[in-house]
Amino acid sequence: MSESNLKSTLKARQIYAGIIKKKSLIIFPLIALILISIVVNLFVGSADYNFTETIDALLGTTEDEVSMFVIWGLRMPVALSAVVIGAALGMGGCEMQTVLRNPMASPYTLGLSSAASLGAAIAIILKLSIVPGVGTFLITINSFIFSLLAAGMLYLFSKREDADRNTLILFGIVMNFLFSSLTQLLQFVADASDLQSLVFWSFGSLNKIDWIKLLIITIVTILCAFVFSRNIWKLTAMSLSDESAISLGVDVKKTRRNIIFIVALLTATAVSFAGTIGFVGLVAPHIARILCGEEQRYFLTASALIGALLLSVASIVSKSLVPGVIIPIGLVTSLIGIPFFALLILKRKG
Repeated sequence: MSESNLKSTLKARQIYAGIIKKKSLIIFPLIALILISIVVNLFVGSADYNFTETIDALLGTTEDEVSMFVIWGLRMPVALSAVVIGAALGMGGCEMQTVLRNPMASPYTLGLSSAASLGAAIAIILKLSIVPGVGTFLITINSFIFSLLAAGMLYLFSKREDADRNTLILFGIVMNFLFSSLTQLLQFVADASDLQSLVFWSFGSLNKIDWIKLLIITIVTILCAFVFSRNIWKLTAMSLSDESAISLGVDVKKTRRNIIFIVALLTATAVSFAGTIGFVGLVAPHIARILCGEEQRYFLTASALIGALLLSVASIVSKSLVPGVIIPIGLVTSLIGIPFFALLILKRKG
């Protein structure tokens, strides 16, 4: 290698090392902001506890059992579930936009949330359970199974020879209309009480998540994140084009099929426990892309962290807007997400 080529190579390596360092440094402030949001979330709520009472309950140095229950039994699961579910939706949106190469894709693009809504409607309105004897988990189990049913239909359709990313999107739209129509039919025959319960569920809420549910969501999220991490270089290649990925030895159809199924599992778990929470899975990857680019090592991590931060902040806002009232978090994410996403679009266009 000539001296000029060697200098060029060294300079390129230095530039690349600088880019990697810059991307890595973005991660730490996001983690710090998430930790701060968790702490703030513990202080905010309908029960009026001052700073000292909250800290004493958090550290277990108080004899007030009510405050201990409020902080550890109610607020802590909500604060942590906001982070975990936000991370799950952020990762789901990241990978959906990658494998479909569609900036408008999200975890709900392919009809998974409408399938979950149908499962919840069957539980709430018809009082029917897909799995007998589930008790208080009736709505959760039904919505989870229907989401997986939609995922299975997608998986089978994606195995067709003529199934590419565009036909997958169209098939997802068809399923979305199908499940939404069936849900509306059930709403038409529902009484006022059941209809109100279904509408409230569809708004999204973290308030019914306890430690057991949080554990289930966390385990599924970690397992799905592990699968994504095992396919990082394939997903980075697929962000370019199918042809580029194939030239690098990636089985594009198989990878897309498997990733969509994992995203479906991730989304089904989040939706079945928390209801429909919009815009987090759509906005978080866009912010991450602006900060880190398309390289999956940083794009996936940043999407998860930004999703966690957005939902954690939304949880705080939902308990702060109206004193003594907890607004459904799905409404808050929509109210925050719509103008924020519009701003992102205008900024990118400019």
